[in-house]
Amino acid sequence: MGNGLREIIEDSRRIVFFGGAGVSTESGIPDFRSGGGLYSRDTGTSYAPEDVLSHSFFVRRTELFYDYYRSHLLYPDARPNAAHLALARLEAAGRLTAVITQNIDGLHQAAGSRNVLELHGSVYRNSCQDCGSRFGLSAITGSTGIPRCDCGGVIKPDVVLYEEALDPAVMAAAVRHLSAADTLIVGGTSLVVYPAAGLVDAFAGEHLVLINKQPTGYDRLAGLVLHEAIGEALGAAVD
Repeated sequence: MGNGLREIIEDSRRIVFFGGAGVSTESGIPDFRSGGGLYSRDTGTSYAPEDVLSHSFFVRRTELFYDYYRSHLLYPDARPNAAHLALARLEAAGRLTAVITQNIDGLHQAAGSRNVLELHGSVYRNSCQDCGSRFGLSAITGSTGIPRCDCGGVIKPDVVLYEEALDPAVMAAAVRHLSAADTLIVGGTSLVVYPAAGLVDAFAGEHLVLINKQPTGYDRLAGLVLHEAIGEALGAAVD
């Protein structure tokens, strides 16, 4: 199976990678929906994780939102794993045109990838809701309670919360890359979160590869399906 992936990569010139939370689990960042994922863990409150990570909760209970956000979504010490590094090598070799990710951890950029489309934003970008000033991650990790700008405004992470729309410019760029790709490698996602999962339908190229430990609803459409760790699969296929 690994040889099949290697052969597809060697036969491709315009690869797009679409990834989810499973790409970063090998870096020690938990996913959301698996047995040990964030959604199965106690939030320390009477609210479900999906409620805490919603726009309305951020507005109503900002301090409680940040207590959860700092404890469960920030992993500044995480490092890129074999999957991130393999994708960066593919881009440097001129075979991969874009990484489309649902992750907010910045590990693709840390590995060296340059054209990364972050569907759900990034923990490394934050802005004041009043004056628009921009801040890095340290504005959140270096504060307690509600992080505030010098102007007094509340700082909000540039991450897409429940009840918020995905950035239309990022979505449009993702569709452009998918439409032009000859190969789409999907990894570390169950493809159940929409509208992001629907992006796969924009691909009309030759090779669809799915790498995920658990089966997905798209497995029957793929030319190659690997139910294994994505770092292992990509690391073995990319020199």
